[in-house]
Amino acid sequence: MRTFVQKYSELVMGILSGFDRLVFRGILRQLAYTAGMNNFLYQRSILLKEFGTYVAQTTAQVKSASIAVAEKQDRPIIYLQSAVASKEEKAKEIMHKDGVKQGLICVFTAVEPCMAYDIFKNREKKKLELVKRQRKCLHIYQYWIDPVFGFMSARIQTWFPFTIQICINGREWLARQMDKAGVLYLRHDNCFTRINNLKKAQRLMDSQLKTDWAKLLDRVARRLNPAHNMIFVDSTIHYYWTTYQSEWATDIMFKNRASLDALFPSLVYHGMNTVHSPDVMRFLGHRLTASGNIHGRFEGEVVSDFKDRFEGVRIKHRIGGNSIKAYNKQGSVLRVETTINNPNQFKVYRTREGKENDQLNWLPMRKGIADLKRRAAVSQKANERYLETMAVVDIPEPMKQLVRGITQHTHLNGRRVRALNPWSSDDAQLLESVMSGEFSINGFRNRDLRPLLFESSSISKQQQRRNSAVVSRKLRMLRAHGLIQKVPRSHRYQLTKKGRHIISALIAARNANVDELSKLAA
Repeated sequence: MRTFVQKYSELVMGILSGFDRLVFRGILRQLAYTAGMNNFLYQRSILLKEFGTYVAQTTAQVKSASIAVAEKQDRPIIYLQSAVASKEEKAKEIMHKDGVKQGLICVFTAVEPCMAYDIFKNREKKKLELVKRQRKCLHIYQYWIDPVFGFMSARIQTWFPFTIQICINGREWLARQMDKAGVLYLRHDNCFTRINNLKKAQRLMDSQLKTDWAKLLDRVARRLNPAHNMIFVDSTIHYYWTTYQSEWATDIMFKNRASLDALFPSLVYHGMNTVHSPDVMRFLGHRLTASGNIHGRFEGEVVSDFKDRFEGVRIKHRIGGNSIKAYNKQGSVLRVETTINNPNQFKVYRTREGKENDQLNWLPMRKGIADLKRRAAVSQKANERYLETMAVVDIPEPMKQLVRGITQHTHLNGRRVRALNPWSSDDAQLLESVMSGEFSINGFRNRDLRPLLFESSSISKQQQRRNSAVVSRKLRMLRAHGLIQKVPRSHRYQLTKKGRHIISALIAARNANVDELSKLAA
């Protein structure tokens, strides 16, 4: 990321990194599995034949308590027959129409699918059984302007086990923090185009990571369901919080729209044509083979696409429920955003759950809020790696001028070196090989390039030596043209800044067969 910002320092006003959208889920762990729910009913002397009556009464209690505040404050309570309409947009319409500045905006109710408990009549065993299955029940949505989080929402399932979902926005939260700290800013939706004290704003956003999440989320849960303590009066049942989805965004704020407009088509072009599947896997926490290829046991799908939206063009790479994307926000902000839905692709240094006295070890990241800080660090690194990859892109210059030097012969140590022909299949394959994402950190050796340039199965040792000599000559040619440089005291090579710049442009031009991207780059 530093390379990207330094390269465009004259165009960039500043950077801001932090959470964008956060979705939390609260579950009552004691009731999350059938045996626990059975135990709960047993402790209260509730028979399975009485389950329907008991749950219906409890559901009515939850509903009545949840909408009581809206009734008292005369806020809208709206039943939604369709789940297609955006609840957030409708809530914002009500907020603007009624001029709500603080507190409850509205309440929506809707019958939606969920996992909930029911009674199953087992005819073989001739008895009733408690089962957890997919069914529908009433859900209650509340929208507030919270003194801490700003505009936010929460939803509760009104049938056992009363799962809760809470949505907040880190940028909305930051606006509240900056208002309190006296930091001036210009904001459009959830994007800041100007902030008069970016260092202070970043410190405020970093402070969000130090939040006592359980305490804050419990406060929201009590507001959503004031009847919780009455329902569970004689127990210690409380919510366990997980991060269902997180979006961590890095905003590069350009000084004006024209600067980003000139650069962004090339970024999209580069992302679609030169960022390959192993690169995406490396960004998003997947391990590769020693040669930088995808493991044969990997059964997922790596997808890159772009979409022309109302705001502008978005490029997105996704794998296994996680994604990284780049898009232009409000004309002058380049946003790179990592979304994590499936955290177990990443590692966190911790003890095993429930074994606090064990040694620390690198274990799969959990959804629990205990790993939220690590999730933020992983997301930030993903954004930085993506921006470093994008740092090779320049505001377009004529291709003829760009490749003029490498298409003419040169000299190295007094010996003539031939010109490159980047449009020939051999030289194009060589350039694409040295640009492979797996070499971006540790560089590459002669032996790393051989499998990419030659058929490696069932060849003799003599042929291997010949292939090694051919690769050595190719490496010498690339060094002579200034595209690669030798790593001191090693047999490794790395791309130079010039090499990244030229090869990225050549690969993009060579693959220029996507009509939509051609229109963007025109």
